[in-house]
Amino acid sequence: MRKGFFRRKTDSVLGVDIHEAGIKLIELGRSATGYTVEGYATQGLSSHAVVDGTLLDVEGIGQALRQAHARLRTSARQAAVAVVGPSVITRVIEMDAGLSDEEMVWMIQMEADQYIPYPLDDVAIDFQVRGPSIQDPRRVEVLLAACLKEQVEARAAVLALAGLVPQVVDIEGFALERASRQDFASFTPGHRVDGAQWAVDAQEMGVACGLALRSFAG
Repeated sequence: MRKGFFRRKTDSVLGVDIHEAGIKLIELGRSATGYTVEGYATQGLSSHAVVDGTLLDVEGIGQALRQAHARLRTSARQAAVAVVGPSVITRVIEMDAGLSDEEMVWMIQMEADQYIPYPLDDVAIDFQVRGPSIQDPRRVEVLLAACLKEQVEARAAVLALAGLVPQVVDIEGFALERASRQDFASFTPGHRVDGAQWAVDAQEMGVACGLALRSFAG
């Protein structure tokens, strides 16, 4: 997404993939020559801590993330995390070209009941203009993303428990799509990373890497 549900600009970030089987955490750096894997770690979770994308044990997940972060031995605190599950909604809609962000937000809110089956007060909304409409050049295609606020807030709480700061809250499907365009094994291993092991583990870190890359987007 262009903005993410919320984001802060920074030059260093942690990608945090939270799923039923556990946590995958990666630290990416960026230079003029490309991306560097500064470190990565995994951490298991108790059964039923995460179900269908919902974080049921926020405290336990936060403690597990803190343990994974401690193993990285890094001062990086800015993190990107994803929401996933049945409450996540994406739609491509059309709007008049030339509208400001504020005007688009207002129009989306006015017409939200057409796209979002939840009360507007319970939902976090973001959008991205994709380009001119194929059908009508006077309109633009807009990618709309929405999620229950409680899903976003739960992930922010997990990061806070681990001493991390949310920079981006993205959608897992978008992180996977971003990851599919990268050869993570070609990223430069940092001095704390075994290059041969990274070549083996790289593809398993796809969502976490995709999230970290999102933080570098303009």
